This record gives sequence, C-alpha cells and structure tokens, in this order.
Amino acid sequence: MNARKPSVIAELSSGELGFLVTDVRNQLLAGVERELEPLQITAAQFVVLNSIMSGKGRTLSEFCRLLGYDSGAMTRLLDRIEAKGIIRRVVNPTDRRSFIVELTEQGQAVFPQARKGTEVAIRRLLAGFSEADAQTLRGMLRRILANAAEV
Repeated sequence: MNARKPSVIAELSSGELGFLVTDVRNQLLAGVERELEPLQITAAQFVVLNSIMSGKGRTLSEFCRLLGYDSGAMTRLLDRIEAKGIIRRVVNPTDRRSFIVELTEQGQAVFPQARKGTEVAIRRLLAGFSEADAQTLRGMLRRILANAAEV
C-alpha cells in the first residue's frame, strides 16, 4: 500500500507553524531573560531600551505598538523601568499632554551590556547556522510578515 504523506504546507497549515513559531518565541524570550537577569532587566524592558536607542520608540503609543501592549500595561512597564533609574519621562515639547521617554545616564551605561546579553541568547539559538542559513531564515520570516500584512 502506498500511503501519501501530507505536504509540508498542509502540516504547517494544520497548526504546526503556530506551535513552532510560539516555541521559538518562548525559547528566545527565556534565553534573553536568562542573559538579562544579572542586569535586573526583563526582555520587555529591553525592547523599550532598544526602541529608544534605535529611535523606533519614545512615546507611550509607539511602545504599545512595538510590544502589543495596551496603554495601562505599558504604563506599568514604564513605571517599573523608571523605578530602576534606567529611563525618565519628560514632557513632550510638541504635545504637552504627553511625554517622551529617554534613557538616564544609568540606562545609557546598562544598555550595551543588555544588548550584548540579547545577542548571546540569539546566537545560541542560531548555533550551527551558516550565514546563508541565517539570511534564508530572515528572508522567510520577512515574507511571512509581508503576507500577514496583506490580510
């Protein structure tokens, strides 16, 4: 009897893709959390710091969009980072009803260490990948995101 094996796309479509992506995300976050633990920074807090340093986020709404948080959860996260002395909120000169988040001197000092920790965690996940493999992975992930944006 010649049983047909389902196609990989059929297997991925039946839920495997979601499980794989979720598992990779969880492993990535766990690795980043381990590396950042000595700095007493969480992965979500690092996203805020990295967003400030890269210029991708400086306002509550920008951080909410980047992290997928609602404004209440984001405010609580910013409160925790501010309590550590890593960020400060200053009045937005173009809209006095809102604020801009910036790194303190302490935040600027801790950021390079935190960035190195995240790089270590990511490199661990990419162990055994060639440059070509990594480039292919990035291209495929971007293609999935582009497909999702079309929906």
